[in-house]
Amino acid sequence: MTANTETKSQTDSAASAKQHAPDHRQDTTGKANVPAGSVSDVKNIYRSPKDKDGEWTWVNKYPEDAQDAAENAETARYAVLVRNIKSTDSRKKLEAHSIVIQSPWLKTALGQILEDYPGVACELDRLIFEAPFRPFVHRWKDFALYRARDDLDDTTKEHLTILHNILQYEIGDSIKVFEDYVAKGVVTYEHLWMVFQPGSPVLAAYKGPLSAFEVDDTKYMKSRECGNYLRVHNDCIDYDGKNFRRCREDIDIMEFVGTKKIVALPVYPLTFHPRPDEIRASLIKRGQLFEDLAGHHYKAYSGAAVTWDQRGNEIPIEVSGRIIVDIDSFNRFSPVNFIRHRRMQEWKPKDQLLLHAEGGDGQDNGKLWLSAYHKMLARCRTGGYSLKLKKWLDFFVEQVQDIEFRDDAYDKLVLPEDQKELIMAFSESQLKGVVFDDVISGKGKGVICLLSGSPGVGKTLTAEAVAENLRVPLHTLSSGDLGSESYEVERNLQRTLELVARWNAILLLDECDVFLEARSSHDLERNKVVSIFLRTLEYYEGILFMTTNRVDNIDPAFQSRIHVSLEYPNLTPASRRQVWQNFLEAATQATSGTRGTTELTDGDLDDLSALDLNGRQIKNILKTAQLLASRKKSPLKRSFIDTILAIEKRRPEVHHE
Repeated sequence: MTANTETKSQTDSAASAKQHAPDHRQDTTGKANVPAGSVSDVKNIYRSPKDKDGEWTWVNKYPEDAQDAAENAETARYAVLVRNIKSTDSRKKLEAHSIVIQSPWLKTALGQILEDYPGVACELDRLIFEAPFRPFVHRWKDFALYRARDDLDDTTKEHLTILHNILQYEIGDSIKVFEDYVAKGVVTYEHLWMVFQPGSPVLAAYKGPLSAFEVDDTKYMKSRECGNYLRVHNDCIDYDGKNFRRCREDIDIMEFVGTKKIVALPVYPLTFHPRPDEIRASLIKRGQLFEDLAGHHYKAYSGAAVTWDQRGNEIPIEVSGRIIVDIDSFNRFSPVNFIRHRRMQEWKPKDQLLLHAEGGDGQDNGKLWLSAYHKMLARCRTGGYSLKLKKWLDFFVEQVQDIEFRDDAYDKLVLPEDQKELIMAFSESQLKGVVFDDVISGKGKGVICLLSGSPGVGKTLTAEAVAENLRVPLHTLSSGDLGSESYEVERNLQRTLELVARWNAILLLDECDVFLEARSSHDLERNKVVSIFLRTLEYYEGILFMTTNRVDNIDPAFQSRIHVSLEYPNLTPASRRQVWQNFLEAATQATSGTRGTTELTDGDLDDLSALDLNGRQIKNILKTAQLLASRKKSPLKRSFIDTILAIEKRRPEVHHE
C-alpha cells in the first residue's frame, strides 16, 4: 500500500506534449547556430518502440498510438476511482490494482478508521491504496463499526457504502480467511502478514524471556542462506543513557508448509496468548524495574548475563556479585559498544499522548516516567559493568537485586584501632564532600592511601571493608588492567577515574609496584608511565587505595602525594586467631544445614593460630576444608583442616631467583 499525490500537470502531460511538439520543431529550425542552451523554450522528444534487438531510442516524432490520459477532469468528479488489471484469479475477470480515494468525506472518515496506520496520510489530495489493501484487512472491524455509527451524514454513509462494496469484492475472501485463522488459531505462511496489524502488541522470547513489542510493519524477504521468510519490524522501549526511546528490533519467521499454530510462531500477537491480562501485568511489572534502573545504580546480581564475541554474536555468561547498572557508560566505554548503538527511534505522536496522560516524558523530582503501555514494551535487559569479572555486560533486569551489605565488615578488620580510625576518617570526609583544595584549583582534592606489606596480611581487605562500610562500589584494578605502554596507561587510567567519579566509588590499584617504582635513566618508557601516573593523581578527586609489596623502592615524588601510608606487619598469633574466627563466622552465616556448622573448639583455634600462615592462606584452607565437609555431608571438623594442611605441606615450593 502507498499513498501519494499527483498534480494536474502530470495528468495532462501527454496532451500538452502533443500540443506543443510541432511548435517546438518549428522554433528550432531557424536557430541551428545559436549557442547551446540559449533558446528560451521547451523541446519534447519521445521514446521509440523497441527494435528487433530489443533496444529503443529517443526520437522527435510524436507517437501516433498514444492514448489520452485516463485520469482527467471527468474522472476527478467521482468519489472513488478503481484502477483495474487482468486478474490471475480464475474466479475473476478483472481485479483492482489500486484504489484512488477522491471524496473528502471518505478521507475524513478514513482518517479516523486508519489513524496511526504506518504509511497512510489521509490528508493528501489524492489518497491511493494498492492491492492487497492491507490497511483495510487489518482495520476491517474498525471500518464496519464506523459505518454503523448513527451520527454520519448521508454523503459520508453513501461514500462509505461504495467503498465497502468495492473492498468486499476485492478482499472479501481475504477477510474470511483471516477470520477463519483467528477462530482456529492457525495461519499459513502466505497469509502471515494478516495477523500482524501495525501498531498492535506482539510477544516473542527474543534475546531473553518472553517480551512485548509493537508491530511497525511486515515484509516478505528472501536470502540465499536462509530462503524465504517474513520479517516483522517491531519497536520496543529502550534507554539510551539519557532518555527513553523507541528501538527497532526485527524478528524473522521462516517459511513453512501448510498451517501453523499462531502461538507457536517466534513472534505472535498478544491477543492470542492464553492469558493475555496476566502476561500484560507481568510485563508492566518488569518494565517498572527497567525504568527504575535508568541512570547508574550499585546493585547485586546472580544468574545468566550476556557478553559478545569479536563478531558481535551473543554469548551467555554466569555472573554473581556486585555490578553497576549504567547504560550511558556502557555505550561510551564498552569494547562492544556498537552492539548497544541500536536503531533508536523517536517517539510517535500517539506516544506523546500516552506519556502526557500518565506523567509525561519529562522529569518529576528527578525521576523519569513511562506509561503502563510503554512499560509493557520495555526491554528485558539493561547494560552495566561486573565489578568482579571487570566486564561490560547486558543484565536481565529481573535478576538485578539490592545489595545486602555487611555492617560489621570494617569491625572485623584485623588492624590497630588508631589505623582503622584514620582510614575511616579520611574516607568518610571525602564522600561527604569535605575536601582540601590546592593552591591551583582542582588539584589535591583526592585521598590517596598506600598500603604496604607482605601478601595476605589484609591490604586488599582494608579497601574492601572501607567500601562495604560506606556502601559504595569498589573498583579494583591491577597494573595489567591499565596496560604497559604509556599511551595505554594514560587512556585507561583517565577512563577509570571518570567512571569512579561517576559511580562515587573507591578505586583500588592492587599490586601497583610498576607505577610506584623509582624512575631511572635507562628505562624511558617506564619513566613515562610513572610520570603519567603522577600527573593523573594530582587531579584525582576520589578515594584511592594502592597496595604494594615493595615500599622501599617508591619514587620520591609519590611521598608528597600520599595522605596515609600504612605498613602491614606479618600476622601475630593473636591476629591470626582473629582471622580464623572471622572466616569461620562468615562461613557459617553464608551457609545453612550441616555444612554451615563447625565442631572446632577454642583449643583448635589456638593451635591453628600458631601456624605461620597469612590471611589469604587461612581463607583458602578453610574454603577447601568446607568443600570436603560438604562432600561428606558433615559439619566442619578439625580433621578436615588437618587433611588440607597435610596436603599443603606436600605442595612444591616456588623458588624465586
